[in-house]
Amino acid sequence: MTITIWFNPRCSKCRDTLALLEAEGIEPEVRRYLEDPPNEYEIRDAIDKLGLPVSEVIRPGEPAFQDMALSEDADPDLLIAAMAENPGLIERPIVFRGDRAVIGRPPRKVLDLL
Repeated sequence: MTITIWFNPRCSKCRDTLALLEAEGIEPEVRRYLEDPPNEYEIRDAIDKLGLPVSEVIRPGEPAFQDMALSEDADPDLLIAAMAENPGLIERPIVFRGDRAVIGRPPRKVLDLL
């Protein structure tokens, strides 16, 4: 089964998670989500697979979060639209396998998918 990682090469957690997967003998599909941003449908699908509320998948510390005057209590549709418009708001890394996904924070969490 294919494993995919939404990856930002500037993020140490992304790099650590990718290295951990590779150490397990897994060569995941790497999606550089800042260069190839997911659309709203893909973000909704990721949230469903994660089984988390939208507020746990968005990065409130990012400048775009404040620039857009967002709050973690905002309507989930608004937050999803903001993540589609500004993919840097998406928590990272997200690793997918089949109908499940985890956020690699800490990176060892991805081992739950294996």
